Amino acid sequence: MVAGLATPTLVALVAVSLFAGVGITAVGPGGVFVTAALYALTAASPGTVAGTASATFVATGLLGSAAYLRSGELAAGPERVAALLLSVAGLVGALVGVRLNALVSERLFGLLLGAFLALTGVLVWYRTRTDGGTANGFDLAGVRGRTVVTAIGFAVGVPSGLLGVGGPVVAVPLLVAAGVPMLVAVAVAQVQSVFVAGFATAGYLVRGTVSFPLAVAIGVPQLVGVVAGWRLAQASDPRRLKRALAVVLVALGPYLALT
Repeated sequence: MVAGLATPTLVALVAVSLFAGVGITAVGPGGVFVTAALYALTAASPGTVAGTASATFVATGLLGSAAYLRSGELAAGPERVAALLLSVAGLVGALVGVRLNALVSERLFGLLLGAFLALTGVLVWYRTRTDGGTANGFDLAGVRGRTVVTAIGFAVGVPSGLLGVGGPVVAVPLLVAAGVPMLVAVAVAQVQSVFVAGFATAGYLVRGTVSFPLAVAIGVPQLVGVVAGWRLAQASDPRRLKRALAVVLVALGPYLALT
């Protein structure tokens, strides 16, 4: 048992973490539920919430990257270059986000997290209306494509470092909206999450705001969910799942903002 947490709270965190792991590799948004659960169910500070969540996203990103490498979405050169650009730009954004976190009060943190969740829900819903499984003319190997991917990487890195929500939660909807096929978007976002979450975690370690016992408690079920989510993404069209996820995100956002 994690010190200071009642058994029902720990069980709830484990359940949310398992669900989040599925979301991370099935549709992208998923890790945000871990951040939300830590904020809503524990007395942890904003720094501990973001730092601990970020630490678990390093592990989920590594496992998710390995899974998508195995299934072929990261086998080609353009996809690997896109993952690199997304990651490097995300690192810069994450460092900015981590520094901003130290200036954010607990109340403002809740408002930002709530607004971020609601916005993510809108993006996910939009993705269900635009994702037809093709690249829609988006060329990952072209100058324009690489420029867009780099811009998305930085845009994703800032909230990842600030709120500890993980890169895929925003990277995947933005990439798909730009025209990247869904599975490729999920795959490259896994790689980015390793670097972004790793740098963010290092920043929070310096501040002493990473809870390792809590990270293990919520990280293990996330890893189980990551494997299940990858298999789900490979075996079926997750359009209905994405729409359900969007509804939950939009509903959860105002709740956290007003809590």
